[in-house]
Amino acid sequence: MPRALFNGKVVAETDSFEEVYATVYFPPGAIVKDFLKPSPTTTVCPWKGTASYYTVEVDGKVAEDAAWTYREPKDAAKNIKDHIAFWRGVTVER
Repeated sequence: MPRALFNGKVVAETDSFEEVYATVYFPPGAIVKDFLKPSPTTTVCPWKGTASYYTVEVDGKVAEDAAWTYREPKDAAKNIKDHIAFWRGVTVER
């Protein structure tokens, strides 16, 4: 069961997920939303669309733009709509 950890806490955990190029995308219901703060950062992927970012904060430790989601993905990435992936200090275990 994949789970995302930051500063010793589980920020996401699920049995059901999507995977794109070895990156786990957690469904919205698997996320501990109290640990995510919206970020103004966006990036564009040519085939997935525009990604919106979150800063992950747990017990005072911060990972800027360490989570991202595609709210309106292109057709090729519809399966990851609203799912959240992690990097930048957030460890994803399988």
